[in-house]
Amino acid sequence: MISVILIWIYMTATCYICGYTALRLILKTGGCGIKKQSSYLYAGLAFVTVYAQFFSIFSKVGLWANVLLIVICMVCTFILRKELKEQFRSFLLTITPVKAGAIVVLFLIFAYGTSAGIIHYDTGLYHAQSIRWIEEYGVVPGLGNLHSRLAYNSSSFCLSALYSFAFLGGQSYHCCAGFMAFLLSLVCAEGILDRKSKRPQLSDFVRVMAVYYLLIIFDEMVSPASDYFMVLSVFYIIIRWLDLLEWKESTYLPYGLLCLFGVFTVTVKLSGALILLLTIKPAIMMIKDKKGKEIALFLSLGLLMALPFFIRNVILSGWLVYPFTSVDLFSFDFKIPKGMADYDAKEIQVWGRGFSDVTRYDEPIGQWLPEWAASLDSINKVFLLLALSGLIIFIILCVYFVIKRSKETADFLVVSGTMAVSFLFWLTSAPLIRYGCVYLWVFPVLVWGFIYLKISPRLDRYKLFWVLLAVLGCYKAGAFVYETARSASAEYLIHQKDYENFETVSYELHGYTFYYPASGDRTGYKDFPASPVKAEDIFRGETVEEGFRDVIH
Repeated sequence: MISVILIWIYMTATCYICGYTALRLILKTGGCGIKKQSSYLYAGLAFVTVYAQFFSIFSKVGLWANVLLIVICMVCTFILRKELKEQFRSFLLTITPVKAGAIVVLFLIFAYGTSAGIIHYDTGLYHAQSIRWIEEYGVVPGLGNLHSRLAYNSSSFCLSALYSFAFLGGQSYHCCAGFMAFLLSLVCAEGILDRKSKRPQLSDFVRVMAVYYLLIIFDEMVSPASDYFMVLSVFYIIIRWLDLLEWKESTYLPYGLLCLFGVFTVTVKLSGALILLLTIKPAIMMIKDKKGKEIALFLSLGLLMALPFFIRNVILSGWLVYPFTSVDLFSFDFKIPKGMADYDAKEIQVWGRGFSDVTRYDEPIGQWLPEWAASLDSINKVFLLLALSGLIIFIILCVYFVIKRSKETADFLVVSGTMAVSFLFWLTSAPLIRYGCVYLWVFPVLVWGFIYLKISPRLDRYKLFWVLLAVLGCYKAGAFVYETARSASAEYLIHQKDYENFETVSYELHGYTFYYPASGDRTGYKDFPASPVKAEDIFRGETVEEGFRDVIH
């Protein structure tokens, strides 16, 4: 736990400085006009992730990546020292003892949760190996030919490698998912600590679902699984977007900045791609105001953020977006064969439907969807019914907007429509709950929450929302405290729980020792490089740095 705390302090400092500097350059105003300090941390998180990806293209992400990051932060701090000093002074003057106490308590709670817990199955399968490849080599051509899942590029792996401190010679720490969970907890706490209205806002409904998600992953966020990063990011974007609407924000800049964070989300996991539909609002605002330069700026920044992600995709697999082969632009000798990529894509979708037989890929949705729905637990079945019925409400609201042309309805339709399309795409493709729970939960909460707020003035004297929230909150809080206390241990008080490792068999290729599992398909982190099965001689040259080719070549 102490190791996590120290790494988080370092992450907070570097992300805040980088985030403040990035927003200062974009907005060109002292103080940046940002209402929430957490916004600097989120901006910094995106900046540092892009930095780590670019660095991985040229070198391994370890000591020198951190040294350069520290130098960048020192230079930025020196140049902006007066502004940063003023920001710090303003923070000290405005923060109350209650807020300070809440931040410290949440920091310690989530640091504890990130120190121990359950290691995700896929972490032993490929997350840990992917991160170690970045730590040891950066990016290697055709790495997916060694193990196809090593081509599942996620920017979150580069972020985890940057802050793993494996170069110190001890264990490789994996604290970034927990850090993002902590940041989201602060955003959720704002709904209580900064509340001015006694009536609930639509953002409060989404905050409740975000807290629910945080409780679910509390004993799992020790794993660097990309699903957590994506879901946590989408929750943040939707909550802050609703905050802006409730604050009556009329400028395009904050919405545009959230859309840039949406680009970060896409590089974490492609299942978050449709969050970019939110760009409709700031795009229309800038077009109406004839902000051609600003449009060019945001497009350039979005492309810059996505560029290292696509470069890494091509180097790892030979495809622009692996394992999807609809865009075929390259003919490298290390390119993963199309047939293998197509099979991989089918396997992902079939697995997302809850099946392991790839031959079921072509089954019509009417055949596999009922079977999938029947396998859901009770809570998610309820949310599925709410989401499907919510689609009807959404269509009615769209018709209402066409008739009334209400700006409030238009703003709501943009955000709820984005979640509706995301929900439908997830539902009809690979509806594994951990892939898209944020869509399954947030879309119906948005629609039915909107309806509730329209009729709630007549129900205000009953304070239905707050009564239900208090009852559910007490139940979940009690269950959470009980489960956490029951599993409490001082075993990881100093160091974070390490990656799981499995018994492996070693073999030699070109003077390098490789590993594959003695049983099963997981190898963990320690035995490196490794793959689920013994690899043939697929070296492109004599060194690992030269990469791997397909066995056919």
